[in-house]
Amino acid sequence: MDLHTVTEVISPAAPGQWRPGDAWMGGGTALFGEPRPHLNRLLDLTAAGWPPLTVTGEHVEIAATCTIAELAGRLGRHGIVLQCCHAFLASFKIWNVATVGGNLCAALPAGPMISLSVALGATCVLIGPDGAERLVPAADFVTGEGTTVLRDGEFLRAIRIESTALSARTAYRRGSLHRHGRSAVLLIGRAEPAGGLSLTVTAATRRPYVLRFPAPPSPADVEAALDTIPAGQYVDDVHGRPVWRRHLTRRYASQIRAELAA
Repeated sequence: MDLHTVTEVISPAAPGQWRPGDAWMGGGTALFGEPRPHLNRLLDLTAAGWPPLTVTGEHVEIAATCTIAELAGRLGRHGIVLQCCHAFLASFKIWNVATVGGNLCAALPAGPMISLSVALGATCVLIGPDGAERLVPAADFVTGEGTTVLRDGEFLRAIRIESTALSARTAYRRGSLHRHGRSAVLLIGRAEPAGGLSLTVTAATRRPYVLRFPAPPSPADVEAALDTIPAGQYVDDVHGRPVWRRHLTRRYASQIRAELAA
């Protein structure tokens, strides 16, 4: 979709250049997906030259401008990464343009990079208009459908994932009304070192929910934890009704608990 009100593109862009009416731009697949008449300028982050991935002894840092194709190519050996990349159900064209950071900032319930980041306990690195850095847990980054914790002029610089999280045992379940439809329910379970479990619920709900169990949970424990998700938080749209999403969430949660307990 053309953004007819945009009169200038700043490339490359830096934090101090932001002003009201600007939008930070990564791959642009979400940015150009709907009308945005309030925008006058686009600030191009893809020209910043950030390396897609930076690996240290403690963590992997994924640049917000890292494309889905780059992520799959570099970290696809980790099953959960490749599963979330394929959850896009997108063509190779999208894979080579859409960015990890753009998927998080769009804050759509079905965003698979949100699911991946939250499930692996990632940290979002945010940069303000004055260049100051702010760290936010990925689980807190998305606050609702299309809303995040980003402040005016702030942009997502990177996603940091601890190396130990990438090597953890995980279980993945995804549901949709159609074989090639948008995710209506996406759950990821991660085995914790002490025998516990973290269960991440996305796509079915307006924002991510992480349910943590310090010890191996019983079926009743999982049911009780799922009951803490307010009924009004389940998404209601053409991709699935809340009652169906809630039912599938519980079914998948039960399967994940059993799989990781085996």
